Formats: sequence, structure tokens, C-alpha cells
Amino acid sequence: MNSIIGERYRIVKKIGTGGMADVYLALDTVLNREVALKVLRGDLSHDPVALLRFQREANAASGLNHQSIVEVYDVGEDEGQHYIVMEMIRGTTLKQLVHRRGALDKYESVAIMQQLASALQHAHAAHVIHRDIKPQNILVKDDGTVKITDFGIALAGDAIQLTKSDSVLGSVHYMAPECSRGEGAGEQSDVYSLGVVFYELLTGDVPYRGETPVEIAMKHMREPFPSVMKFNPTLPNSIANIIARATHKNRTHRYANMKEFVEDLDTCLLESRADEPLWEATMESDDGTKLIEKLNGVTETLPNQQKPKKKRKMIVGASLLAVVIVIFSIWMIFAPKKPSDIEIPDLAGLSVSEAKEHLANLGLNYAPSYLYEISDKYEDGKLIGTKPEKGTKVLKGDQIKLIVSQGKIYTVEDFTGKSVNDVKAILSDKNINIKTTSEYSSSVPTGHIIRQEGLMPGDKIKPEQRYDIVLVVSSDKELVLPGDLIGKSIADAKAQLEGLGVEVTTSELPTQNLSISELNGLSYGTVIRSNPMPGSYYIQNSGNSVTLYYYSESSRPKEEEDEKEEKPSEREDKPDGNNDREA
Repeated sequence: MNSIIGERYRIVKKIGTGGMADVYLALDTVLNREVALKVLRGDLSHDPVALLRFQREANAASGLNHQSIVEVYDVGEDEGQHYIVMEMIRGTTLKQLVHRRGALDKYESVAIMQQLASALQHAHAAHVIHRDIKPQNILVKDDGTVKITDFGIALAGDAIQLTKSDSVLGSVHYMAPECSRGEGAGEQSDVYSLGVVFYELLTGDVPYRGETPVEIAMKHMREPFPSVMKFNPTLPNSIANIIARATHKNRTHRYANMKEFVEDLDTCLLESRADEPLWEATMESDDGTKLIEKLNGVTETLPNQQKPKKKRKMIVGASLLAVVIVIFSIWMIFAPKKPSDIEIPDLAGLSVSEAKEHLANLGLNYAPSYLYEISDKYEDGKLIGTKPEKGTKVLKGDQIKLIVSQGKIYTVEDFTGKSVNDVKAILSDKNINIKTTSEYSSSVPTGHIIRQEGLMPGDKIKPEQRYDIVLVVSSDKELVLPGDLIGKSIADAKAQLEGLGVEVTTSELPTQNLSISELNGLSYGTVIRSNPMPGSYYIQNSGNSVTLYYYSESSRPKEEEDEKEEKPSEREDKPDGNNDREA
């Protein structure tokens, strides 16, 4: 392979190999930054189907822009080598993290899942299906944030064959049943795979084991998905419900889209959801195969009896009619009258348990799942209202949907350019751990924010969760000025100081009051003096600079002026020719 790809990317070393491509650490020689260079395997570069899909998926991935998706910078081809240029992530894969640490706690797991689901929601909105979501394709940065990579590349080699090992075995543990059957992958296929990842984060292991990829795929298609509660019974029902719904065999019972997945993740750690009813659905696969059957009572047809005689039929019929008439009469007398209309009360501000009690006292039922909304008025877990709304007339036994507050959700601001003290005041009532680092900036005043890390502008944070933010603050630069500035050319001295982070101004010294002889003795274009003096202690901030003083080359006397000044003296020293002749 060439050491330079696309006349721009210098390969440093190979850092990974996948089923479809090799990955290299490379240097972008134009922007002087490290990049990850993914190159399609040579044996696939001449396969027209593989090539078409690689290009299509690469172009789709390059159109994505999300903080939890590895950014694609460039796509190209160089001497038959097709490549994708991506941002270089320093860290590890999620698979390596789980292997090293085992099961993660629910808070860290949910935080990771929120990032992943949000990223896939963004991708799906752009009509890009990942098709190969697995911990190996999720990168964990040093700050704990995650990024999804390898969008669609798994399909570049046509269909995934279950008889292959290695890369396929890594995928089959997370493959949706419909994909194992050879059906097309869609948004809900990514939902399934992400549900399996959630399970692995909380248990430290994949849901199914098998000797071959085929055996594992068959378990995904036929066996009930194991409950995460068996591994950790202390987990809230809400988390178990998310996994159960996301990993249903029948895609029609899964989340309809990633937006629903994200919304459920955003509220799953609320105390009000900890004991919610466990989610149930008809356990039937897409192909109609029954996985769990509930027999609510089976009646068998009795053997045919001998036909009674006509007379006997008439007697029996008359008797039955009489019984029916009697029963109907009794029901008309004693049957309860149609219940009166019940007005739904105002339940806003009550806890969920209090609201349930009120509804029960009125003879009303509540829906097992709740609606959640952000509210500045009602704290987390309190009721905002109901569906139908308060005051609506309903019948006894009707089901009422509860609308529960998520509390306030704060949207992180862009703190760039703001005073660090002001930002600390803004965040003082938030559950945010503030870390600061100092860095010199020529454009940002001292004590103001250069950039923020961890929490980025637009991020949504919840009061009950703990977050970290790093504020990079502009600070003064302290140094001792070089002692060898005098006599250096202005250009060299300026470059030397600027290389130290010093702001430099230059000032031309006046020469209008100097004689020609004085001018001839000057050094032009070099540092005559500086302020502060060379060797001085210096603090660089946005208001300070070092001034270099010099005589400009434009002040140097011209040769004609030199001659003009020398001529009178020459005449005085020279004897007059006429006088010599007279003598």
C-alpha cells in the first residue's frame, strides 16, 4: 500500500482490521491532524456489488453530523484503493470496556444508551440504517463519552453468511431475527441490536451462547429473550421493560422508532417508574411461530350423542325457553343500572400513588404505562394531568392515562467567551461537577472561557443525574523575555517572541532630526531596544504586548545624498587649478 493516500493522507501505522476493511492511523498533511483511514480490502475493490454498496454507505455516513457518531471527513479512491477518512478517536471499544470491568451499573449503562439511541435516531432521520450495532463498533473516549462507527460497512460484502466465522460471529450475537432470516434490515433491526447491547452492559455477557453462528441465530429467532432481572433483581422494572420491548422477536412489538426508545430511556431512572408493571406482549415471531402460548381454558367438543326423539326435543326446547325467560326477568329486575357519568378530578401535583388512590375511590382504572413530560411547575414524579383531561365525563371502570412530570431539564448553554465566575454562578444550582483548566489565548480575555468539554452546548441534562464539565479558561502567560533581542532583525525577533506566545508590536524610530553622518552610522531593520527590556519578567495577557523599536530601511540615506554632502569638503581640500597656473 502507498504511504500517501489521495496525495494528502500519510499512513503512520495499521491500527485495526475488520471483515470489510483495514484501518490505519494517518496524518492529514493539509490540516496537520491525525485521522483514521479505513481502506476497503483489496479483494473486494473489484467486486461491483461490494464497491457500489461501500460507496453508497460511505456517502451516507459522511452526511451524518452527531456528537455520538464518528465524523467522516472525506471519501475517495486512489489507484483502485477506496477509502473513508474519519476522526481519530483515542480510547477503547465498548466491548473491551465491558470485558475489562464486567457489568456496568444502571446509571452508567443508561447514560451510554442515551448517547447511542440519540445517535441512531439522528442516523435514521437521515435514512441511514447501521445494520451492525455491536459493542465492537462503539468507541469509548477517554472522557467516557461514546461514538458509533462503521455505519453500514458490514453489508459491503453482500449478505452476512452465518457459516462464516470471525467478523460474522461478532455480529450474530446482536443480529435481529428478521436479519438472520435474510429479510431486509430496518430501523427496528437497529432497535433490537441496541437492546442486546443494553442487556450486555447490565449483565456483562451476551444473551445467547452457542457452538456456531447458526445456533446463536436460531436462539435469537426461537428462544425467549432472557430477563435482565434474573441477573440483577434490583434493577427497576422500567429498565427490564425497555430491554424486553426492544428485543421482541416480532419487530411490530418493538419500539416503532428510535425516538420512542430515547423517550423511554430518558425516564427509566425515575423513582416513579421503578415498580411499573412489567411489559408483556404476544410472544410471536414475524413468521407466525408461537413462542409462548397461554391457554386460558380449552373446551373440547363432546362426542355426538344419540339424536333424541322429536317429542323429547320439543319438551327440552320448551324447558330451555322457560329458563331463559326467567333468567332474563330476574336480570331486568336486579341488574345494576348504567353507571352515572364520573368527572375526572384535577390530580395535578399529586404523587402517582395518590393519584391512583383517587381514581380507585371513584371507580376508575389507570393505564399501566404513563406519559412523561418536562415541567417547570411540577417536580419529578408528580402528576401534571391526565388523559382525558380533568373535568371530562367518563364511565365507571374507564381507564385514565396519567401524565407524570420529569421535572426540569436544563439545556446546556454555550459558555464560550463568558466569565468563568459567571458560568460557575449559572451552574451552582445544577448537579454538575465543574473542572477548570488554564490555557493562554490571544483572543479571549483572561478569566473567560475558551471552550467547554464534557457537556456541550445544546446537551440536555436532568437534575437527578450527576454530570462533569471542563471549562478551559484563558489565563495570563508568565515568562522571562529573551536576552538576545537587541541586534536581531525585526522579523527574527518578532518570530522568536510570538513562538513563546508573546504579543508583539513594532515601532519605527524617527530619523528626521539626525544628520546624514549620524544616519550612516545606524543599523537598519534590526532591534534597537524593546519595551519591556530583554531579560525582563513579563506577563502576557490580552492587554499587554512587547514593543520592538527599530530604524526603517526607508530612512537609510541614498548614495546621491552622500555625495552631495561630501562635495564641499572635497573642494576645500583641493588646490585651485587657476592659482597653480598663475604661480
